[in-house]
Amino acid sequence: MASFNKVILAGNLTRDPELRYTPKGTAIAKLSMAVNRKWTGEDGQTREEVTYVDIDAFGKQAEVIAQYLRKGGGLLAEGRLKLDQWDDKQTGQKRSRLGVVLENFTFIGGRPDGSGGGGAGPMPPPASGSVPGRVTGNRPAPAAPAPADAEGGPPDDDDVPF
Repeated sequence: MASFNKVILAGNLTRDPELRYTPKGTAIAKLSMAVNRKWTGEDGQTREEVTYVDIDAFGKQAEVIAQYLRKGGGLLAEGRLKLDQWDDKQTGQKRSRLGVVLENFTFIGGRPDGSGGGGAGPMPPPASGSVPGRVTGNRPAPAAPAPADAEGGPPDDDDVPF
């Protein structure tokens, strides 16, 4: 049976992105997003529920998000669900967390200063042929496998426009 794992969320960050780097230099941004749902109950009262979602972004996407997005900034996130499991060191109990691994994103909403645009800061200039205001992680697949660097990892993609 085929499987499909895709999530699309629109919401606001609950805190500033936390950017870190692995020993090999890969950027990792940890985000927390609030996604709201409003509805009217049978009694006519408007109700609202908030779901908080943890999101992990990697590479250039992580750096762009950390540079341009702040707490309260709007984000349309597309990714896949990932279940993390571990043993709690204090209680010894098994713990788990369902999160999202970011694949594509778009800044949404206006800037806090009211000047429009997406995200909480100045937008990067769009790459040639791209949709203005959209930053994605989709890169064309290389025709041949990329050569590894001296450490055995993939070469740096810093010169690839997004």
